[in-house]
Amino acid sequence: MLYSIGALKLLNMQESAKPLSYYQPEMIPREEVLDREHKGKQLKIGVLAESDHFETRIPITPQGVELLLENNHEVFLESNAGKGSRFTDNDYAEVGARIISEKNKVFEADILLKVSPLLPEEIEFLKPGQTIITSLNLATRNEGYFTRLMGKRVTAMAFELLKDENHEFPVLRSMCEIAGTVSVRIGAQYLSNTGKGKGILLGGITGITPAEVVILGAGTAAEYAARTVLGMGAVVKIFDHALPALQKIKHRIGREVFTSVMHPPVLKKTLETADLVISTLQRLDRRSFFLVPEEMIMGMKKGSVIIDIHIDQGSSFETGHPTSPADPVYEEHGVIHYMAQNLTAMVPRTASIALSNVMIPLLLNSGRNGGIHQLIRDDLGARHGVYLFNGILTHEMIGNYFGISSNDIDLLLAAF
Repeated sequence: MLYSIGALKLLNMQESAKPLSYYQPEMIPREEVLDREHKGKQLKIGVLAESDHFETRIPITPQGVELLLENNHEVFLESNAGKGSRFTDNDYAEVGARIISEKNKVFEADILLKVSPLLPEEIEFLKPGQTIITSLNLATRNEGYFTRLMGKRVTAMAFELLKDENHEFPVLRSMCEIAGTVSVRIGAQYLSNTGKGKGILLGGITGITPAEVVILGAGTAAEYAARTVLGMGAVVKIFDHALPALQKIKHRIGREVFTSVMHPPVLKKTLETADLVISTLQRLDRRSFFLVPEEMIMGMKKGSVIIDIHIDQGSSFETGHPTSPADPVYEEHGVIHYMAQNLTAMVPRTASIALSNVMIPLLLNSGRNGGIHQLIRDDLGARHGVYLFNGILTHEMIGNYFGISSNDIDLLLAAF
């Protein structure tokens, strides 16, 4: 079960404040307490600094580190790891983290955390039996990345694959909330003259028709994008494959918005008048994916803008390809393409807190369960985040994508 950091602290304080006499003698599970003490494990957790200066997030905040240390775990932080999120080494040192200047010494930890995937030179520091928790960024990976990790016989988990007790993706949801909101603000910027756009205001003013925004997909990112669009006074139109998803987003927004199933002739006509198009579709979910063909892009108005929130998984637009935050846009067929990866890094402190709120409960549960491997065995949500187990690929989609043999993790755990 995932709790916020504040809730976890309150629970710990409440439980520790109750005297033993509070419980009826027959209710004191002495044997169970002994068993839990036997199962518990002190964790050594290493937090690596980001090699890519465009990645500004950090997976755990100082407040999260404080909670880990209160539960007798150790945290090793590579110097300047929190710099992008405006967390200093001193912020972490004050709560008890050990600040390490040599990267290789951070790799002495049992569990390694980093937002972006490990670099090839970082993979060389890994030792068999370690666990790494990073983002997957499948579109930017290659077969060699996974084979190198497999050769190190490590266990690897991806932030975006983790599930909670409600079978939802907590990290992905939080990042989508942020990305959906940020994408609209980026679109508004590039529609103006300062963004090489047509010089229009997204919401319009009295006597002038507001801009039209088309959102592809009806999930979390779409919901937060639509809320922001409506708040700015623009017109929003939402497309998705699934009618129930469209019904849900209308209910959550609480306002009447134009919705349509992904019918190509209708979408083509809508794109011809659109000023901003935001794709929230994910390639990881093949059932909801839709590729916008180049022909539809060619029919859009000159100076209009398209943004792909999940460009790191591959573009929803035939003309789309990943760009860097330093040079995020290019123009094709007169349409401005904003294809920079990782929109959440534009608000790194908010994004880091969201990551930490998921990671801290997972790490605390690992310690209580006797280690990360036991947590993977006991917790279905944590197990869903695993794509390598002791060097064996366990994620079928990754295996199919790169032509690597994969194994069912449940069968592996049965033999573990």
